[in-house]
Amino acid sequence: MKNKTRDDVLRLVMEEDVEFIRLQFTDMLGQLKNIAITANQLDKALDNQCMFDGSAIDGFVGIEESDMFLYPDFSTLEIFPWRPQQGKVARMICDIYRPDGTPFDGDPRLVLKRAIRDAEEMGYTFEVGPECEFFLFDTDENALPTTMTREQAGYFDMGPLDYGENARRDIVMALEDMGLIIEASHHEIAPAQHEIDFRYDEALKTADNIMTFKLAVRTIAKRHGLHATFMPKPKFGVNGSGMHINMSLHRDGKNIFEDQNDPNGLSQEAYYFIGGIMKHIKGMAAITNQLVNSYKRLVPGYAAPVYIAWSTANRSPLIRIPANQGDNARIELRSPDSAANPYLTLAVCLKAGLDGILNKIEPPECVNCNIYTMTDEERKALKIENLPGTLIDAVDELKKDSFILEVLGKHVAERYIAQKEKEWQQYRAQVTAWELEEYLYRY
Repeated sequence: MKNKTRDDVLRLVMEEDVEFIRLQFTDMLGQLKNIAITANQLDKALDNQCMFDGSAIDGFVGIEESDMFLYPDFSTLEIFPWRPQQGKVARMICDIYRPDGTPFDGDPRLVLKRAIRDAEEMGYTFEVGPECEFFLFDTDENALPTTMTREQAGYFDMGPLDYGENARRDIVMALEDMGLIIEASHHEIAPAQHEIDFRYDEALKTADNIMTFKLAVRTIAKRHGLHATFMPKPKFGVNGSGMHINMSLHRDGKNIFEDQNDPNGLSQEAYYFIGGIMKHIKGMAAITNQLVNSYKRLVPGYAAPVYIAWSTANRSPLIRIPANQGDNARIELRSPDSAANPYLTLAVCLKAGLDGILNKIEPPECVNCNIYTMTDEERKALKIENLPGTLIDAVDELKKDSFILEVLGKHVAERYIAQKEKEWQQYRAQVTAWELEEYLYRY
């Protein structure tokens, strides 16, 4: 049931013997939070009377304005299939409001809702299909995570080479029980790396699904004695984990990115959308790739984009146009990683693309050869620029892009930048194992 009413929620909780309800929300850094209530407190929750201390959440508010309220989205009620079948546990995803009844401008879900509203005013629906990658690592004798794995499986390998096959199967079954439509799952290129793709949907539903996906993956992996991580680059020398985002705009049920008379099958609006993404991608990078570790993935040689270009024929550029699309015409942005906050990421992607449409921003010529093998001079001749190389470079680009700052809103932008600058300074102060190995003996 897509649109549930208050009565629907109450009836389902009673009929399904739900005893606990988790009221979930996502913080600025993409971490899932929750308050658990019992079924006898459900009326209070449905009346938007569940309060929490916003000052305890990164990027929210100070102690002088700490009271926040959770407003459940009834349509997100789902039962956790991995919890007991007597006294079941369900969840609802919540929006965050201030005591005066106004939406909290630091809520990432609100940032995406604003972007969706702007698209709707232009007559568009934003459809998104993510490709989420992750690692399943062994745990130690204390059940703590490691980066160790006993397998050496590669792309599309299967059991017995793929040690995570059973865990991945159970993850898929749990996700389907929670209403996600899983299109494919498989082993990825690196040992212990996996990908599960779920069906595209409208942007807010997709962002909610990504958060549900991460929770299910971690939970089911733990039941198999494994640790699931969405860290972009947990191991040197192998591919990192991305979250490629496939995007299209629809009007009156029709995909407006499609044009069968175009050599690439793309409409003029699709080209403008690409132009907008490419114009703002440097300013977006601190959102789509939010960790110090994110930029260890964005290096040549590991199937991740480094250069700002688009292509219809290969996977080295930032943006890829999949072949033979027809009604499924879409744009695949390949830079985001699995640690990104999906609400903020989809918001900046949508608004950058809309900026391209509104201002008729033409993208550069498509590049259908392997950019990795080009010389610096060849890339310079084609005016191919690089993505930011470090988190602080990305933050500096964000600070220069007034458009993306406006998409985030003053509250989120200021606190997000402050948090990322703090993260960079903490990283700079560390002495790494590489430095010790490289310098301790020599100097």
